Amino acid sequence: MFDETVRTGATKDGKAFVALLREKGICAGIKVDTGMVEIGGTHGETATQGLDGLGARCKEYYELGCRFAKWRAAIKIDPKLGLPSEAAVRETAHSLARYGSICQQNGLVPIIEPEIL
Repeated sequence: MFDETVRTGATKDGKAFVALLREKGICAGIKVDTGMVEIGGTHGETATQGLDGLGARCKEYYELGCRFAKWRAAIKIDPKLGLPSEAAVRETAHSLARYGSICQQNGLVPIIEPEIL
């Protein structure tokens, strides 16, 4: 996977980084979320951001040669604190479903992998 700086990345001879990977049989992918924020009123649970504008970003990444995308979604489990909360489960499920749908609409294979903390 690569970050957004690869958009202008090239080898010394001017070949695009993604093209070089493709020649070697490697599919390029990109992480498309924009980070996590704490869900207020919880014990440090988080929600993943980045759905706004995701369609346009995925379209651009596909045009640049990406063929898959990753979205980080973390769920904390702590029975003593009652985690995960219903709010965190619903938010994570919603964002993963929207992310997956938007990726597919733009030709990218979504990697859907909630991280358990």
